[in-house]
Amino acid sequence: MAEVAATVGLVASTASLVDLSTKVISRLYEFTSKSSDVPDSFRSLSIRLPLLKATLERIRSQAKAGRFPNEETQALKAVVNNTSEQVSIVQACLSKVLPSGNVSKPERALKALKSLAKEDKIQQALEKIHKNNDLLILHQTTGHVDTGNRVLEEFSKLSLTPTASSKSFGVCLGRAPQVTADAFIGRTMELQQLRDWLSPKFQSDRQRIVGIVGMGGVGKTQLSLAHVRDCADDYSSVFWVNARDETSLRQSMVDLSAVIFPESAHPAAPSADDKKVKIDRVRQWLSEPKNDQWLLIFDNYDDPRLPGMGSSTGYDIRAYFPHRAQGSILITTRSPRLSFAKQLPLKKLDNVEQSLAILAVRSGRTVDGATKLALRLDGLPLALATAGAYLNQSADSFDDYLELYNNSWNDLSQYSRGPVDYEERTLYSTWNVSFQQVRDQDPAAAELLTLMAYLDNQDLWYELFHEDVPDAPKWWTEVLKSRARFYRAMSTLHDYSLLEVNRGQYNLHMCQHDWTLEYLNHDFDPERCRIAIHCVAANVCRMEEAEDWVKNRRMLPHARRFQHFRIKAAVDWNGIKLGDLSQFAYLYYQYDMNAEAEE
Repeated sequence: MAEVAATVGLVASTASLVDLSTKVISRLYEFTSKSSDVPDSFRSLSIRLPLLKATLERIRSQAKAGRFPNEETQALKAVVNNTSEQVSIVQACLSKVLPSGNVSKPERALKALKSLAKEDKIQQALEKIHKNNDLLILHQTTGHVDTGNRVLEEFSKLSLTPTASSKSFGVCLGRAPQVTADAFIGRTMELQQLRDWLSPKFQSDRQRIVGIVGMGGVGKTQLSLAHVRDCADDYSSVFWVNARDETSLRQSMVDLSAVIFPESAHPAAPSADDKKVKIDRVRQWLSEPKNDQWLLIFDNYDDPRLPGMGSSTGYDIRAYFPHRAQGSILITTRSPRLSFAKQLPLKKLDNVEQSLAILAVRSGRTVDGATKLALRLDGLPLALATAGAYLNQSADSFDDYLELYNNSWNDLSQYSRGPVDYEERTLYSTWNVSFQQVRDQDPAAAELLTLMAYLDNQDLWYELFHEDVPDAPKWWTEVLKSRARFYRAMSTLHDYSLLEVNRGQYNLHMCQHDWTLEYLNHDFDPERCRIAIHCVAANVCRMEEAEDWVKNRRMLPHARRFQHFRIKAAVDWNGIKLGDLSQFAYLYYQYDMNAEAEE
């Protein structure tokens, strides 16, 4: 299993680096194709990156064919990951000084490129890319005989020397989930961004606060721990605390006190006053002069009490920061409202190779025939890890699991054990906590989310809902009474990462959408369904203007939602107004869905 995991990890890493290199090559071509005055370092990179891509493609093919022993695979993966970090640095810097598509003033662009070439950070990154490229070419030209150790030996020369500190406690993760290196897939650019923002090697003159923001199950905790694994030597000490609620955080800080001040540890349960003293002592230690090289991770801060977020159960995490503004603080959270932190949004995995890699590692199987399942779970790490864990303990195939997921979601979610590194959370439990917090703050917003189960998960907007609904329930009338009230409800859902905002539209992840139907609407709700049908029907146009075709095209996915087997079996079309039925039939006929229109 370890060899399979290592191979899958190498395949995913090479695929990710190929994609990244392609973007940088394309960006550089905008300048090298139009001017001979491009700095030599970037011109050389534009020549060598295609060679790197070709080498990576060969390595990926050989890895898929099982050509490398485990040690050699691990060595190659280390070089590929390090190269990805360096290429990510170059891409980020290019994007910063030369926004994509902005070459209308070539002289200014070239001037910026020349200035960038002189920066130490870029020079170091380019040097490492070239060295790593040479290593990979060496590997390919020596017939893979006894090259694993040579690659590792050369790679070790690229590593940074750890910084010594008299206040060092090493890595103290306490009760943090245990994530093996093989179980963490992808996220190369995010890891590089965390290092750029958090490492005292790059940002040594001020306090560094970063928030990893994303929906439940997207892998925020796993990313934070991967950063620790990769960059522990950048810090004098690394501490992890559980920020799920204030009680858990206070206990974690007390536990941390026993690590920093072992002489103060006492077997008896401390009183509230004792806990406060211990917590204050930790905060004071973190504030000591010249003690600014540590990293403190606040994990799962999902229930903030901040301006604009009046949670009755939440708290303000800043009360537990050190008194002096120093050190590195990393917060994992579902809330995008942490204005005091740089925010790193964490999205689903877009590369299906990475999704397949998670399935392979978690299930211990080869992933032949797993692509449909990977696409259905839409790049959500928790869903992929849950599927892999289930298949690791069962005789079912990937197709069998896909059928269970589509047809028996509740049973599968309720009785499947979640992965250990996700604290055995299930697909429904990970979002239930956030849903309850939304319900406490804005019950109408919770009702609105529940109704979205009967619409498509993409392209939701105000006008879709803003229709006069006959015999509408009180909550509907209240939340749709104005555009501002509707946006406040959607903002509350966004605050807990229960939906995303994208170019004026709202979207739900596919797995979250499954949860709204299978869990929140476990018992079919005819009233919510009736409202959704009316909203869709009222937005269908009779094709009198050219823009009507565009609007109807937007409505088609929402109309198709009612063909979902659960909804189709439960809805009583005899109870739907004739005018709404006519609109549905018209829309279906316009797009050659004749059978659906006749129904």
